[in-house]
Amino acid sequence: MDSDKRKGLRFGSKVVYYAPDEATKSISAPIITSSSFQYDADIYQEVVEGARKSVNIYGRCGNPTEYQFEEQMAIIEGADDCLATASGMAAISTALFGLLKQGDHIVCDWTTYSSTHEMLDHRLTDYGITTTFVDSANPDSVEAAIQDNTKVIYFETIANPTMKVAAIPPLVDIARAHGLILVCDNTFASPAVIQPLQWGVDIVVESASKFIGGHNDVIGGAICMKSDKLPADFLEQIRWNTMAKWGAPLSPFNAWLLLRGIQTLDVRLERQCQTAAALANHLVNHPKVEGVWYPGLANHPQHEIATAQIPGFGAMLTFAVADGDAALKVADSLELAAFGASLGGVRTTVQIPATMAFLDIPEAERLEMGIHNGMIRISTGLEDSADLISDLDIALACI
Repeated sequence: MDSDKRKGLRFGSKVVYYAPDEATKSISAPIITSSSFQYDADIYQEVVEGARKSVNIYGRCGNPTEYQFEEQMAIIEGADDCLATASGMAAISTALFGLLKQGDHIVCDWTTYSSTHEMLDHRLTDYGITTTFVDSANPDSVEAAIQDNTKVIYFETIANPTMKVAAIPPLVDIARAHGLILVCDNTFASPAVIQPLQWGVDIVVESASKFIGGHNDVIGGAICMKSDKLPADFLEQIRWNTMAKWGAPLSPFNAWLLLRGIQTLDVRLERQCQTAAALANHLVNHPKVEGVWYPGLANHPQHEIATAQIPGFGAMLTFAVADGDAALKVADSLELAAFGASLGGVRTTVQIPATMAFLDIPEAERLEMGIHNGMIRISTGLEDSADLISDLDIALACI
């Protein structure tokens, strides 16, 4: 099946299908682990003349298994191209350093993944790149923050960990009006829930370690793009001038694990989204719970926006108890759900964001983001929702 036919498939078919290996006809992608590839005179001449992805040169620059993952990601994101990276943060940093130079400016939502916020607020400044943080759910604040040197608007489809959902069309309009690149981190949703490129976003970054891999056993990232405003070869340019120079390629084995994970993405997210809704609807009425953040709840500030953009509402939710001591007691008392750092796997995991992922963010900044010590974030897995509710009830009874 050629690429055009694959693009015409429904999402559930796109994630499952990829062409058999040409050499062996295997329907499971082979893992090509070689770090080096043999030249002949013709290949040598192609490389001398500027060929890159069309030939295999060196594993740090690209690998056949990695290329297959990139092709599969481009298909499921509805992208014109994809570049794989060693992690989600490698995807974010490679994309931003590929777009920006000294003196440039970013407008970014206040509430993003902690490492993203730290990089923008405490590291890019060392390179003369500045960021203004705003509430991206308020388009007027985004517009007001734009400066003459602004190059990028950056946001998350579902914000970590407050579950804020910014309306994409106004951000697209603002970016187009000012000639800016709109970059979206889609990790909390995944392409099974929303494909932001179809809404007019220019670049999507994903931590493939999460829902795409789906089993908490692989680290990887992906940058996907539309070429409406960017050169068609933009990702190939930053493969060579940024990613390869930083030494941040996706390993062949991890690419293979991610290819495998993609094939169950649709069915996993369907179940996980259903479970998230069940937990949210239970917790919102629990006497020990002081708040629930979940886009599928009618009282969520952006519920109508979420209904239009992410009707499955995602597999993530956050709830709050009295304080940090109570949050720790609940998290540590869970038995079925795992108390851990990551998300997106088949096992339900919980985290206390303020003192785990956001520990290095000053408390004043955390509060500005809407993150306080009593919050507990849940990434729903594939367990039975009734068992998870029972596990939560028993843990909440401990406070």
